[in-house]
Amino acid sequence: MIQLKTSSRHYTEHPMKIKFINQFHKQFYKLPKKQQQQFDERILLFVRDKANPVLRFHPLKGMYAGYYSINISGDLRALFYKEGEKVVIFALIGTHSQLYG
Repeated sequence: MIQLKTSSRHYTEHPMKIKFINQFHKQFYKLPKKQQQQFDERILLFVRDKANPVLRFHPLKGMYAGYYSINISGDLRALFYKEGEKVVIFALIGTHSQLYG
């Protein structure tokens, strides 16, 4: 299980480096434990196979142009952007209505 303890936490077990901004941490820790665990499971899947259809990985448009979304569970989404080819920075997590208003 991935534990998000500090804002500087990143993962180097894979060629892809994953980081989290402070806003993501604030939103993440407000989620119920079950949804935090679902995120942990999905990020492991994302690292192994970002094309897995369960993730519904896709680029965003409009005010989130340059960001990407993955499905965590039901209505919960995690948004991230890329910094080069090997760094992914998770910026936001929330329901569809929380994120897209």
